[in-house]
Amino acid sequence: MSADAPRPIRVLLAEDQILVRDSFKVLIDTTPGLTTVGEAGSGAEAVLLARRHRPDVVLMDIRMPGMDGIEATRRICADPAGSGTRVLILTTFDQDDYVHASLRAGASGFLLKHATATELLAAIRVVAAGEALLAPTVTRRLIADFLRRAHPAPATRDLGHITQRECEVLTLVGRGMSNSEIAGHLHLTVGTVKTHIGRLLAKLQARDRAQLVIAAYDGGLVDPRPR
Repeated sequence: MSADAPRPIRVLLAEDQILVRDSFKVLIDTTPGLTTVGEAGSGAEAVLLARRHRPDVVLMDIRMPGMDGIEATRRICADPAGSGTRVLILTTFDQDDYVHASLRAGASGFLLKHATATELLAAIRVVAAGEALLAPTVTRRLIADFLRRAHPAPATRDLGHITQRECEVLTLVGRGMSNSEIAGHLHLTVGTVKTHIGRLLAKLQARDRAQLVIAAYDGGLVDPRPR
């Protein structure tokens, strides 16, 4: 790599199935701009290797022997020394409980294993850039889960320190809208929406957009009752 070339995105693989893990490694290591820095076969090993290598992205399976991927995600994201590490959950299990637990543990992305190689590589780049990525159906499933609850939990987060406009933006983020959709809905520019989201991230101490979705739920901005 030349002195002027950008540093490749460093990926840690956490997957207990060796054949699957090897496939991911070949895919990543043969893709320009990406490289693997370690391989873990359990959640505990993923935490250890994340602390050792400080990867940009951990590609994390959920079901692994011993410590599962959700607990491993929680520990990696809670480590102050690893604040630059993002976790992308990759699983075959398209279930709401896993989505909720993964996002609350600090994951920046959630992708199902039936995604294509192109989608996976794009997801790694998006998450490494500090953005949040959810599989196309995930945000809608999160909302649908809240709608199905007969007795939703009351608001548990005080949002009194955000402005009215920021509240409007956060509500639409919670409903699964993209920046361009929010801009159209509120008659703003996409740049202005990005500015509001940046302020929300700072005020709510959220790592990324995925945690803003959780904040919208916790703050009671997404109405859990059927319309």
